[in-house]
Amino acid sequence: MSSGELTNILVSTDVTRYLEFKQVAGSYVQQGAGSKATVAKVPSDAGEALKSPLMGIFEKRRMKSFIEWVGQFDLKDSATHKGLNMTTCTMKEVFDKFGLEATTKDFIGHAMALYQTDSYLDKPGVAPEAIERIRLYGNSVARYGKSPYIYPLYGLGELPQGFARLSAIYGGTYMLNTNVDEVVYEGEKAVGIKATMTNIEPEMKFETKAKIIIGDPSYFPNKVKVVGHVLRAICILKHPLANTSDADSAQLIIPQSQVGRKNDIYIAVVSSAHNVCPKGYWIAIVSTIAETSANHHLELAPGIERLGKIEEQFMGPPIPLYEPLEDGTKDNIFISKSYDASSHFETTTDDVRDIYRRLAGEELVVEGLREGIQIEGGDQ
Repeated sequence: MSSGELTNILVSTDVTRYLEFKQVAGSYVQQGAGSKATVAKVPSDAGEALKSPLMGIFEKRRMKSFIEWVGQFDLKDSATHKGLNMTTCTMKEVFDKFGLEATTKDFIGHAMALYQTDSYLDKPGVAPEAIERIRLYGNSVARYGKSPYIYPLYGLGELPQGFARLSAIYGGTYMLNTNVDEVVYEGEKAVGIKATMTNIEPEMKFETKAKIIIGDPSYFPNKVKVVGHVLRAICILKHPLANTSDADSAQLIIPQSQVGRKNDIYIAVVSSAHNVCPKGYWIAIVSTIAETSANHHLELAPGIERLGKIEEQFMGPPIPLYEPLEDGTKDNIFISKSYDASSHFETTTDDVRDIYRRLAGEELVVEGLREGIQIEGGDQ
């Protein structure tokens, strides 16, 4: 998200000096399923709501009214609350206040607020958060136009590479092909690691000391639990995604209820415009959370069928989703969650903030986008 928290973190840490971004050309949502499905741009403001093929004429006006209200909403001003108690009301009650149809609630909640399931609808007090998510979507679109998303040139691998370069300036060491053999403890507290560098001959073993250890679940199999599995297919195309005005890149979200599922299906498409493949090709990544123990290709089928002719398709086994068993304060080991099926990185950023809160005992505060800084195309 161009105005999202990940972008703010990248800017505030100056990682953007090593990155170039290009906007994702469009943000789309699917309504319906199969041959009767409608794929259309997600409306981000009142004007687009009135033109959207996702709604009938009367629903368009209700959506316009809702979008205008979101822009004016102020949690501290009860006059903007439409008579609702924002500390206790649910988002379902907010939607019902505007008389919005189920399909409209779907694309607002899943393609704008970016919730992955419908569980948010009935949670008391979640409305202010949902409204801020919708407002963030609109603000991100307004920053560059067309869509709220940006993508690093040369692919997502540029993100860790940018952080590695920045860490080197501050004395950090970034090692590849290094196995963690053992965590070193003093009492209950972790104080370092023993590791082996496997990319040199002969292999080198070493021990390093640390006040805290931060790592992903793969390093600590005994300290995490499996909470689900991600299904992901990477497909190579020779054409853009249908119904996206021949866009060089796009994100398409298929809300779970539209295809009889409990979890959304995400389709992220990039091309040579982002320097990730040769000219004339597109790369589409289709992902979701597994809901069955077998036939995983069928779970991705609603997304795969959106792609048209596929030149090559790669689909590995289900990827376990891990979460830490403890918060890390007991042993000074702070473990992240696994990457989920979403393609917009909002949940990953939430996890970064959670890790910081656990280890620092306070909220992460970032400076965000400074005046005069542009990150699209690398212009700063």
